[in-house]
Amino acid sequence: MKHIFSRRARIWLADNLALLSFFTLTGVLNERFIAGMEWSEVATARLIGAPLMILTARPYGVWRDWVMLTSGAAGSGQARAFVFDTFALLSFQVPIYAGIIWMGGASGTTLLSGILGAAVIMLVCGRPYGLWLDTVRNWMDVTIEAKPNSV
Repeated sequence: MKHIFSRRARIWLADNLALLSFFTLTGVLNERFIAGMEWSEVATARLIGAPLMILTARPYGVWRDWVMLTSGAAGSGQARAFVFDTFALLSFQVPIYAGIIWMGGASGTTLLSGILGAAVIMLVCGRPYGLWLDTVRNWMDVTIEAKPNSV
């Protein structure tokens, strides 16, 4: 199939579309209902978060591909994929998320609650997000490579 955009552009777009759609929703739910942030703080955090998600979506995709390939989880059974998808998401996204909600105005116990809530969300969402990312990549006709390409 002939594509209008290069593989590199399609994987960048797929990684961004997947991350923005999935984590805007989960971020709002966590910030408002778990961390207890005010709607104005949630809006600020999301406005800060969107550009950061765009900056980190492809690097996360490269990180996840590397984790999945190095661990042997890519194309393996669901249990192995669950463990390593979860590890990849937790280790990459929680530190970034902590910075986002801190810049959005969270502090003290609200910040800690938000970080812990995000960690729980990443534990729960690791594999579902991995499946969502794979789905969006399939729509864009890009899949995991033996050697993940650069950002």
